Amino acid sequence: MKSFFAELKRRNVYKVAIAYAVAGWLVMQVCATIVPALHLPDGITTAVVVLVLLGFPIALVIAWAFEMTPDGMKRTANVPADLVNPQWSRRKFITLIAVLAMLAAGLLAWQRLRSKPVASAPALVTSGTPEKSIAVLPFDNLSRDPDNAFFAEGVQDEILTRLAKVADLKVISRTSTQHFKSAPDNLPQIARQLGVANILEGSVQKSNDQVRVNVQLINALTDAHLWADIYDRKLTDIFTVESDIAKTIADTLQAKLSGNEKNALAHSTPEDPIAHELYIKGRHFWGLRRGDNLPRAIEFYNQAIARDPNYALAYAGLGETYILLPYYA
Repeated sequence: MKSFFAELKRRNVYKVAIAYAVAGWLVMQVCATIVPALHLPDGITTAVVVLVLLGFPIALVIAWAFEMTPDGMKRTANVPADLVNPQWSRRKFITLIAVLAMLAAGLLAWQRLRSKPVASAPALVTSGTPEKSIAVLPFDNLSRDPDNAFFAEGVQDEILTRLAKVADLKVISRTSTQHFKSAPDNLPQIARQLGVANILEGSVQKSNDQVRVNVQLINALTDAHLWADIYDRKLTDIFTVESDIAKTIADTLQAKLSGNEKNALAHSTPEDPIAHELYIKGRHFWGLRRGDNLPRAIEFYNQAIARDPNYALAYAGLGETYILLPYYA
């Protein structure tokens, strides 16, 4: 056993694992910063996390199977046992890891500071604001159980994600709206801060297997209600409700839709509703970060995976949580 660990050290497998973990975390932080800033679909962040996680074991296998020799990279089986291979400089390696960690930590700190509301002088929404622009404000949790706030967040996230897939719409990310109230009194000011002409407000009430979703689309320029509806459905139909809401909003704002975008809006997520509910619980506690919230997120992600072993989003969330865990312990 000792010789095995010594061989791991000789082949730099430990160093590859550390370097990959830090570099992967940096890549995810860059993605988490760029995606909301450019109003790109949130699915891009999830895809990057999944790719980084899948690449980790591949990197370890390559580090074990290949060695860097003076003549270039060769398979370990073809390298003589007595050949002295160049070793990584300890000082350079530590410097590289420190720089990558500092960059990732800096991006994380910048994201947290950016998400805090910034005081500014009130101003009206101007007519220069794009007409096909929208912000989805946090949905009110009207359920008796305050723990169901996670479910309201999940409905908001899903509607926002579907709208973000429409290229003709300017959709503000949840990161920029999460500190606002669901039904604020100063819609023109909020719309001006976010640079949108339209606001979607909503509430969610969940009781056992029944869900009521109340939404209203408001033009912040005129304070006019463009559309409103109430959906009383079973929990298993929540994906269809989210799809209907997103499609109606796109139609109301007269967004031009490609064939793929129409399919994306009409698509009902096929995941097990219970697994999805466990996933958004995990997402809720992941967003809180501090205290015991990250371990609670891990617990819910594991429950979602146990319920649906093919649930990719749960695996991605679990990976994100384990990466953040040492920094919020």
